[in-house]
Parts: sequence; C-alpha cells; structure tokens
Amino acid sequence: MHSQPMKQDKNIWGHASMFVACACWGLMSPMGKDAMAHGISGLSMVTFRAVGAAICFWIASLFVREKKEVPPAHLLRFFFAAMLAIVFNQCCFTIGLSLTSPVNASIVTTTMPIVTMILAALFLKEPVTNKKVLGIFLGAIGALLLILGSTGAAGNKSGNLTGDLLCLFAQCSFAVYLTIFKNFVSQYHVITCMKWMFTYAAIVILPFSYTELNALPWTEIGLTTWLETAFVVVGATFLAYILMMYGQKTLRPTVVSMYNYVQPIVACLVSVAVGLGVFGWQQGLAVALVFGGVWLVTQSKSRAQMKKENQVKTR
Repeated sequence: MHSQPMKQDKNIWGHASMFVACACWGLMSPMGKDAMAHGISGLSMVTFRAVGAAICFWIASLFVREKKEVPPAHLLRFFFAAMLAIVFNQCCFTIGLSLTSPVNASIVTTTMPIVTMILAALFLKEPVTNKKVLGIFLGAIGALLLILGSTGAAGNKSGNLTGDLLCLFAQCSFAVYLTIFKNFVSQYHVITCMKWMFTYAAIVILPFSYTELNALPWTEIGLTTWLETAFVVVGATFLAYILMMYGQKTLRPTVVSMYNYVQPIVACLVSVAVGLGVFGWQQGLAVALVFGGVWLVTQSKSRAQMKKENQVKTR
C-alpha cells in the first residue's frame, strides 16, 4: 500500500540530488579553470580531487555503519568502477580541456545521455521510447543553444581533434559506468562505494602526477586559488559524488545522464550573476528545452513498467 508513495519520494530526492550535483559541477568549471590559470596544473587538480575526496570519504565512513563487509571480489569491482567513473573520466576530460576549446569540450558533453541510452538498451534492456529520444534531443538542443550562445564571451579559440576525442572518451567512460555498475553500487552505502573508488583512483593517479606536484609553486599560489581548489575538492567532488551516487541508486541511467545538461545552465547563470553574460530570450528558451527534455525522459516507461503492463494484459 505504501510502496508507491515511498518510491515517488525516493525519486523526488533522486532528482533533487542529481540537480544539486550537476549544479556543483557547473560551478566547478569557472572556479576550476580560474584556479588552473593561477598556478594549479590540470593533472595536479585531478590529483587534489582524488586524494582530497578519498580523505573526506574515509573520515565520513567513521560516522557511517555499513551493514555488511565488502568481499575481495567486490573490492576488485570497485577498482574497475573507479577507473571508469573517476580516473578515465576526470583525467581524460581535464587533459582534453587543456588541448581543445571550452566550447568544443562543452559540446562534447552533450553526447553522454545519447551514449547512456544506447548502452542501457544493450546491457540493461531498457526500452528506447519516443519520449526518451525526444527528451534527449530537446535537452541537447537546449544545451547547445547555451554553449554556442556563449562563444562570443568565451573567445573563439580553435578546437583540437585529440582534445575533442579525449573529452568524448571521458563522456563514454562515465556512461559505461552508469550503465554497468548501477545494480552493483545499489548494494552498498554511498560512502562505502565512494571511499573505495576514490582510494583506488588516488593510488592510480599519484604515480603519474608526483613530478607535477613537486614542481608546483606552493608558496606563490594565492589564497583565492586555494579556496577555489577547496571548492572543487569538497563541493564539486566529495558532496557532488555523494549526491550523484544517491541519484544513480534511485533513477534510471538515462535519467541520471540527462542532468548533464544542467551544467551549462548553471555556468550561464553564474556568468550573468558576475556580469560576464546576459540572460535573454535565447537563454530562457534553452533552459525551457533542457528541463522539458529531462521531464520527457523521466516520463518515458522503464523496462520494469513495460514488463508489469504486459503481465497485466496477459492475465
């Protein structure tokens, strides 16, 4: 009797979690870029995120009681999840962004929901419905309107094929993670999942970034830059990944990936707030398209819903 309202409540919190997580990631773009323009290298930023978040999650785990032990076989699965969701995703996107233009990198991020929908159909047998396809299309158009509308302010720095491909690989890597590990991560507490994933990520990344970390002009980097880096680590990594994991547990992979389109909206609103951009009819239309697209995807029927309907029909 109470299962349906409880499920709806979980979905509402799942949507709220994904929105806040993507808002944090949207804020990370301008703040992270500014930090990297004032002394923090790209690889060092990735290292700070991995190591800093791992420390935060281990501290948080002291206050969380996991219901069951993590067997060695599952620890190995956490390693592969970390490679897809953190190492490949963050390293490839950060390095790709350093090679190509921010506009190109932003455009590439709009491919994630499409890739996720295809993978969910192949591996999870999720149906590719008309609403889902139309929702992804509308969301992509809205995101592109925002991104291309900001090219004048961002400058017309030319793209780079290698950089674009690295950014595309980062999106595909995260889409594979969302699809393959959805059922696995649902077995454990969010903090437990992130604790092990970021620990593995830190272990993998540190040997490659050790030289760059030693070369950082630590004493010359200003307080503002360190505060921006702290936001990237605590807000856009620790907090955002907790919220993303909760969303992944309660929402379908395609719905989770659709929230990727929220990031350019946040970036646009921040630009307007600090006087670096304007909010006109084009931006308003783009926001409406993005949220309309997200709504359509959430209204599309899942595999479980279709299976239930077919069972009712055959009775």
